[in-house]
Amino acid sequence: MQLQQLISLVLILHWMEDADCQHHASKHRQHKRGSPGCPVGCLTCSVYNGCLTCQPKLFIHLQRDAIRQTGVCLPSCPKGFFGTRSPEKNDCSKCGSECETCFDKNFCTRCKVGSYLHKGKCQASCPDELVPSDAKRECVPRVAACPADCDSCLNSDTCTRCMPGHYLLRGQCYSVCPEEFEPNEQLMECVPSVPCEVGEWSEWGPCLRILKTCLREETRTRKIVQNPSPQGNPCPATSEKRECFTKRKKCGKKDKGSRNRDQKNRNNRKGSAEGSKERKRKREREMGNREEAENRNKTEQRRKRAQSRDPQPV
Repeated sequence: MQLQQLISLVLILHWMEDADCQHHASKHRQHKRGSPGCPVGCLTCSVYNGCLTCQPKLFIHLQRDAIRQTGVCLPSCPKGFFGTRSPEKNDCSKCGSECETCFDKNFCTRCKVGSYLHKGKCQASCPDELVPSDAKRECVPRVAACPADCDSCLNSDTCTRCMPGHYLLRGQCYSVCPEEFEPNEQLMECVPSVPCEVGEWSEWGPCLRILKTCLREETRTRKIVQNPSPQGNPCPATSEKRECFTKRKKCGKKDKGSRNRDQKNRNNRKGSAEGSKERKRKREREMGNREEAENRNKTEQRRKRAQSRDPQPV
C-alpha cells in the first residue's frame, strides 16, 4: 500500500515538472507586447512565424520566404494587396492577378503592363469610343488621346505626326531635338547626328627643306571616311607636320661641286655685267662721233654760204 502511494507521488511530481517545462517553452516561443524579442508594431509574435497580432491601426501582412510565411505589421498594405479592417484584426489581402494596385479584390486602381483600366477592371483592349494610354494604363477618350504637340497620333502616348515647328522622335514631339539628335526639316523628325570619321594616319613623308631655310619638316595625312551631318561633330585635322632631321652635312656648308657651280654662276654674272658696260661705252663713242661729224658738216656749210654772199674782186 505504501509502495503504491510512493509510485503515485513520483508520477505526480514528474507530470508537474513536464507541465512546467512546456509552460517555459511556450513563453520562449511567444512574446507579449513590450518584449524586446518582437518586431516594431507587433502586439504578439512568434520566433518562427513573426508577428501574430498587430497594434491598433496596423495591418498584418504575411511575407512568403520559400515555403515559410512570416508576419509583419505595416501602416498600409504593399503594392498588389489591399487592406481590410475588422474588430479582431486588420489584414492585407492579395489583389486580382491582373491588378497592380486595387481598392478591393474586384476593383483595380492600376493595371499591370499590357492591360488598361476601365471601370475598375483591367482589360487587354479598350471599348470603341476609347483608346489605350500606355502611360496611365487606362482607357481614355479618343478626343483627348493625342498629346498637345501632336498633329496625329496612334494613342494618347504615341504621336505619328507633329504640329509645325516640332520634330517627331520615338512617338514624341520636340521643339528642340534631344542631345545626339538633330532636326530633319524634310521629314520633320529628330534624326541621329552623324559625327565625322577619319581613317588611320599615313606614314610620315620625306624630310624636306622649308624654302631656303635650314629647317626641315615631314608631313603625314589621313582621309575622311564619313562626312559629318550639319550638327554632327566636325572633322579633325587631316594633315600633320613635324620638324625632322637628316644625316647630311650642316646647313651652310657646301661640297666642292656646289662651290664650283656657285663660282661659275658668279663669273657668268660678272662677265655679263662687264659686257653690258662695254656695249654702253661703245654706243656712247658712236654717238659722240656722229655728233662731231654733224658739227663739221654744219660748219662747212656755213662757210660756203658766207663765201657765196661776198662779191668777187676785179
